[in-house]
Amino acid sequence: MPGWETLLPFFAATLVFAILPGPALLYTAAQTLAHGRRGGFMAALGIHLGGFAHVGGAALGLAALFSLVPLLYSVLKIGGALYLIYIGFGILRSRFDPSVPQPEMRRRSESRAFLQSMVVEILNPKTALFFVAFLPQFASPEAALPIWGQMLILGLIVNLAFSLADVVAVLLTGAVLSAVSKGQRTIRLIRWAGGSILIGLGAHLAFSER
Repeated sequence: MPGWETLLPFFAATLVFAILPGPALLYTAAQTLAHGRRGGFMAALGIHLGGFAHVGGAALGLAALFSLVPLLYSVLKIGGALYLIYIGFGILRSRFDPSVPQPEMRRRSESRAFLQSMVVEILNPKTALFFVAFLPQFASPEAALPIWGQMLILGLIVNLAFSLADVVAVLLTGAVLSAVSKGQRTIRLIRWAGGSILIGLGAHLAFSER
């Protein structure tokens, strides 16, 4: 592994990127608004597992394909954006069904949040480009480990730091939910807020540059 003169800046930069408010934290908060605290945790877990695909891709050099093949980047970006918008409209259209037992409804909701979040993370080419641009700056050719091994370990650390930030976002959003009324009108407003955030994030991804 690189020496501490390289690792200390790496940890500092990772911390800044993790706590910096951005689309990832907004997404986690939106899923918490839509599916509750447990659903938010499941969404954070889905993002964390989806992040492993990008870490592995960066270590193997696969993410560099997005720079070499712009069409591939555009296809993934538009696909991910449309999927985010689809999730957002799905939340806006969802209705409370009293015929379905509440524990079963929660399990469905949490499982859906987990699967959706993992797919969204895997389809996000910006995450792949971030890893392939960020990690090589802290890998050393003189280290005992090969470059790909260093990038794999550093990527796992970054993914864990981002996931911890997502957990904090879930806890803060959950605290807000606990403080508000649980009436049906409030639930509809909360779901509307969560769905609208996801639609906005999808539109932002679709029209943003690299």
